[in-house]
Amino acid sequence: MNATSLPDAFQRDPHAAPGPDSVWFVFDGHRLILTAQEELPTGRAAPLPVTDTSGLGDLNGRTMFTAALDGGLPDGYVSVPVRSAFGMLGDTLMGVAGYASQILEFHRTHRYCGRCATPMQDSAHERSRVCPNCGLTAYPRVAPVAMVLITRGHGPDTEVLLARGPNFPPGMYSAIAGFVEPSETLEVAAHREIAEEVGVTVTDLQYAFSQPWPFPHSLMIGFTARYQGGEITPQPGEIEDARFFPVTALPKLPPRVSIARALIDQAVQRALGHV
Repeated sequence: MNATSLPDAFQRDPHAAPGPDSVWFVFDGHRLILTAQEELPTGRAAPLPVTDTSGLGDLNGRTMFTAALDGGLPDGYVSVPVRSAFGMLGDTLMGVAGYASQILEFHRTHRYCGRCATPMQDSAHERSRVCPNCGLTAYPRVAPVAMVLITRGHGPDTEVLLARGPNFPPGMYSAIAGFVEPSETLEVAAHREIAEEVGVTVTDLQYAFSQPWPFPHSLMIGFTARYQGGEITPQPGEIEDARFFPVTALPKLPPRVSIARALIDQAVQRALGHV
């Protein structure tokens, strides 16, 4: 399990009943609310005013819920960006927190039918919203993203192609990534994004692993590939800089919780003979 995926023991149940030790993932906008002790609120009912409550499921005998704060933040609580909760909650609860934020966002953005504007209702048998008038069914959105780490060279001389977007933290570089478009395969999307963002071609594209990324509702599909040819040409407006870096002299990288960092770390370990 990675830090953004649901734990294996989690049992989804949108109709879970609250108990005395239920866990509450309450959000103020996109910020997660914790107690002053940096813990999640617990109790049969949310100990602070909430709206848009939804059942999530059960983890080790404890039911879990998501909800939105209704009003101002009460004394005794703090709100933090969801990403800041990494390290506070641990991987298990952090995986549920990502799921909770996505389910709450799903309810917020599907109050009304997109076809006839009738108020939507929760399905009785699955995680979906159903229009009682026209029958339209909506499911939580998942946006697939193809991410590719491109390498060239061998052994300690291996280099990785990394790029930075205009909104990245200063000095940070990452792998190439982009959303999959309608009617594309993952492989086609990967090649297209590489060509668009940095103007090169690759060979030996191979699936590595995936990661749910609830910011707000992505599924990152990680690939590796070998540089084939072409001059690096950053896409205007999308890529601020792109270049090959030796595995022994890398720039500032994404946090370890991200799939980009996992791809880079794996390439470094292989290049240096550690795996």
